[in-house]
Amino acid sequence: MDNTTFLPTETLINELQSFGARLVDPKAGHESRRGGAGPSDHKALTIDGMTVMVPVHTAPAFESPYLVEKPDEAGKSRISRDGRVLGEVSFPLRPRFYERSTADGIPYSQIAVLHGRDVLATTVLQTCIRYQSRTKTCQFCAIGQSLAAGRTVAHKTPEQLAEVAKAAVELDGVKHMVMTTGTPKGPDRGASILADSARAIKAAVDLPIQAQCEPPEDDIWFSIMKEAGVDALGMHLEVVTPELRERIMPGKAQVPISKYMTSFKAAVEVFGRGQVSTYILAGLGDTREAILDICEKLVAIGVYPFVVPFVPISGTPLESHPAPKPDFMHSILGPLSKMLVDSGLKAVDIKAGCGKCGACSALSSYERMLTK
Repeated sequence: MDNTTFLPTETLINELQSFGARLVDPKAGHESRRGGAGPSDHKALTIDGMTVMVPVHTAPAFESPYLVEKPDEAGKSRISRDGRVLGEVSFPLRPRFYERSTADGIPYSQIAVLHGRDVLATTVLQTCIRYQSRTKTCQFCAIGQSLAAGRTVAHKTPEQLAEVAKAAVELDGVKHMVMTTGTPKGPDRGASILADSARAIKAAVDLPIQAQCEPPEDDIWFSIMKEAGVDALGMHLEVVTPELRERIMPGKAQVPISKYMTSFKAAVEVFGRGQVSTYILAGLGDTREAILDICEKLVAIGVYPFVVPFVPISGTPLESHPAPKPDFMHSILGPLSKMLVDSGLKAVDIKAGCGKCGACSALSSYERMLTK
């Protein structure tokens, strides 16, 4: 008797990103990080040709009904729920560039890491004015943790980033790069440091780059970043209801949504429709209606709203906050994907970055379903 149960890919991704997964072999795939910037406490899994980030080190993951077996030598494994096999998954293997170090002895993996299957990611500045005090910090953020643990360096130089990016392309076939940054002091909000980094990387290797920062005070920075080699831009709202923003990210909430909207319009004029995106964390208290309402406004001006399920990161004030239920994610991603496809804003058309990678949300699998 066949013990296999079929589950649509987008449903399985929603379920895994809400509940997490238990691993028979915690060392499967390349090493994952606890804490830090970006998708932490996760492992990359490839399901039906799509690589997704699945929580494995969070409290819910330890009690998840989903179990991933020990992979074979090719990195292939089976995933089951309550004893019923759902299908095959695979783990992207440890990238070869992780074996190298810079001339001054810093491991490449402390300069940039592999996200998903073919994305190089780095936090150029691992410090942030918002992180200095618990009264200002974004309560979901762990940017300081990997620095405190000695897993990264505070400021990656343009030369270091160029060296690692070139190696990642040559050794591991990396297709695009995400550069984010903690917010430094000054009106450019990190745009200057991102432009310097992009310039050096593009001089070394032809690699599409997404830069991520808060909206700079002066719109001229969008042109400066574009001329430096930045192909796509992310400016992340994270939370969309003003009262929630003030409670969850009091420092960042000082930049109002109205400023984000005017910056989005200016950035789209420079980078083009669909090449400007924003991250929205579903599950922190915003209603489905509030998220879809702002997504409609964003899509109208050519911004790609990348809605992802909130995943609590250990060591943060929100580490015990529950992840959103799969049904809640489905109720947002279903209508949002239709909105995006109807407007001609699709993940596959983004030149670089989180929306193109799509590993932190089932959104692109919903888009794929609509465009089959």
